[in-house]
Amino acid sequence: MHEMGIAMQIIEIAVASIPEAMKPVSVEKIHVNVGKLSAVIPDNLKFCFEVASKDTDVAGAELCIREIPVVAECNDCQFNWTLNGPAFQCQSCQSGNIRILSGQELDIVSIEIEEQENRLKNEE
Repeated sequence: MHEMGIAMQIIEIAVASIPEAMKPVSVEKIHVNVGKLSAVIPDNLKFCFEVASKDTDVAGAELCIREIPVVAECNDCQFNWTLNGPAFQCQSCQSGNIRILSGQELDIVSIEIEEQENRLKNEE
């Protein structure tokens, strides 16, 4: 299951992105975009993230996954469409000269941390 390796890299990147001056800090959410062609199963990634994040600086954080659809464009007529299955030709002009615009992403979009005020109130 390659999702475990991906989850571990997400954790590593998230932990490295927290400035030392802010630590210790509670990471609440990590937002990622996962393209439908990325060969990542979102539920498996969430499970692996939960397991791998225990005892790290992001333990308890929610992994929020936004699935990105596969969008193609015809290089001949510039028609765009969302793919729901294999595509070998343009839906508009039937040209075979198409390219994939989205659906291969695997990106960390943002990391939400607990506000400083809330953390100070919780420590009191």
